[in-house]
Amino acid sequence: MRSFGPKIAAAGLVMALAALAGGCTSIRDHRGYIVDQTLVDSVQPGVDNRLSVEKTLGRPTFVSQFGEKDWYYVSQFVKTPPFGRPRTTEQTVLRVRFDPKGNVVAVDRRGVEQVARISPNGDKTPTLGRHRGLLEDLFGNIGAVGAGGMGGQAGPSGPGPNGS
Repeated sequence: MRSFGPKIAAAGLVMALAALAGGCTSIRDHRGYIVDQTLVDSVQPGVDNRLSVEKTLGRPTFVSQFGEKDWYYVSQFVKTPPFGRPRTTEQTVLRVRFDPKGNVVAVDRRGVEQVARISPNGDKTPTLGRHRGLLEDLFGNIGAVGAGGMGGQAGPSGPGPNGS
């Protein structure tokens, strides 16, 4: 008689390793606006206005706060490695510019090359003022404030709300 125990154990080990290796793959995710090139190409400067752009492309991701009220549609592909931070691999920013009457002036497209990369200096933000320790934070106000609520007459405006 043949024993199937070692074969079953080997198959189980192979399946367990395959399941563990599957957890080590990067996750690719899409965030934001889904760009449809046909719809973007249908928006024509001098022909369309805010209402027609909203019906064609939908509501913008955000509207500029300063200057002209340009509309922005942001699309990102993000890759997250196992045990790592997400990284933007592709980005498209579609800007629709309008004239003061609300008609489309131009449609611009920018990519990930326009993203500013910053690297903060250190783990703490420097601040002005004293550097207090834990004990100063806990006991720093003892004796600094007068004993409130202790006795006292009603002020010049008369008795308090409770008639005292």
